[in-house]
Amino acid sequence: MTIKLQSHYVDLGPQFSRLSMPKKQTSAVSLLWNDELAEQLNLDIPVDTRAAYFSGSLLFEGSKPTSMAYSGHQFGHFNPQLGDGRAHLLGELIDRDGFVKELHLKGSGQTPFSRNGDGKCGIKPAVREYLMSEALYALGVPTTRSLSVVTTGESLMRQHPTTGAVVTRVATSHLRVGTFEYFAARKMYDEIKILTDLCISRHDINLSNNNHNKYINLLAQVIDNQIFLVTEWMRIGFIHGVLNTDNTLLSGETIDYGPCAMMGAYDPSTVFSSIDHNGRYAYGNQASILQWNMARLAECLLPLIDADEKKAVNLVMPLLQQYPEKFTHSYHNMMAKKLGFQNSQQLPQSLLDQLLDTMYKNQLDYTQTFTHLNDALANTNDIAKFSPQMTPWYKQWIDALKSNEIKIGHALLTMAQSNPLLIPRNHHVEAVLTETEKTLNNKAVLHMLDALKSPYKMTKNTQQYQSIDARADLNYQTFCGT
Repeated sequence: MTIKLQSHYVDLGPQFSRLSMPKKQTSAVSLLWNDELAEQLNLDIPVDTRAAYFSGSLLFEGSKPTSMAYSGHQFGHFNPQLGDGRAHLLGELIDRDGFVKELHLKGSGQTPFSRNGDGKCGIKPAVREYLMSEALYALGVPTTRSLSVVTTGESLMRQHPTTGAVVTRVATSHLRVGTFEYFAARKMYDEIKILTDLCISRHDINLSNNNHNKYINLLAQVIDNQIFLVTEWMRIGFIHGVLNTDNTLLSGETIDYGPCAMMGAYDPSTVFSSIDHNGRYAYGNQASILQWNMARLAECLLPLIDADEKKAVNLVMPLLQQYPEKFTHSYHNMMAKKLGFQNSQQLPQSLLDQLLDTMYKNQLDYTQTFTHLNDALANTNDIAKFSPQMTPWYKQWIDALKSNEIKIGHALLTMAQSNPLLIPRNHHVEAVLTETEKTLNNKAVLHMLDALKSPYKMTKNTQQYQSIDARADLNYQTFCGT
């Protein structure tokens, strides 16, 4: 086994990160290992050394563990000093497709950014990150991924005593809006230029657009990334829970699964995070919040775009002002496909509004509604049995498909590609996490993951995890554990 990591982020300079060694673990045990991802990363790690490498106790050649500096707007309030408080960037490698991937440990001990934290992570949030990130990956949503979960053998005190764990995250980069805010707050514009050049290189930003200013092109691409990401979240009913600027990656990948959850009954105001008291990051607010985050990124880039601040503002404002229209188009196009249409022009806005209103007023399950529509269209179920209130709308929908000359078979195929049969429902996720914490084995997680890996087709385990528990969602709360 010859594995060598690069440490380009460390090479940028000490102002970007702090060298920091992970805490050595003498009782580490490998709990979860992602064979498919390991193969993609060309990582052939012997079983008996996985716990050592992915707890941070043993380092790969070339690894220079470091903790990244960043700031962040948290619930709208700026914190100039955040950074990796319990995480270590091990380095980068090239995957089998030639793309750079970063290996990042969470729960691996204290760092210069820990403040008063212990630098550790409990087993439940570590397994949640693994389970949810792999579920979103299978659903086709841009996301960081999880390679490993290792238990440390330590006893931690959180809401209750729990076992410590380290989760290994894989991302194309960990450049956040908050990374840029950190240097902008300190007026370190040379460092922002270095970051933008790294981002352009790492994320293959298109510099051939009509605008000659590469920083404008960068901002435009990042905005498009966020619009695509949030549209995909809304397609599956995902609620991130803590969309602070330090949790917004420029790559457009989902990061930080601590307080995330899935929407059951359709309600745009749905929020589960225990700290989101005012619903800032509710399901229906996510798109506008990401626009707000993009405005914060734009502010950081202004000095690079033009030395004259007024000119710079005039250059970025059209991008921010176009965001609502671009998102609306993206969302409408996505919902059209969930209903079997080929594009947004074929779906009348009034028909979509009526559907969402009916779902909301009758507390219909978001995912299940589209499953039942598919079944009704395929003549395998009667829509009236699912919800009598849907019958008038259903007839209008059929008429709209016919008026656009869309064949039933084509509509069913489009719907099947857009509407999952299975999502990681909150009560099933919690049951798996509780069982894993109790037993310290991976049986329950692997069983659920086996079903979640095929969310668009019926498998032998699908039905077990399809059941709905609306009462459980009423009092459900999530916590920032990772």
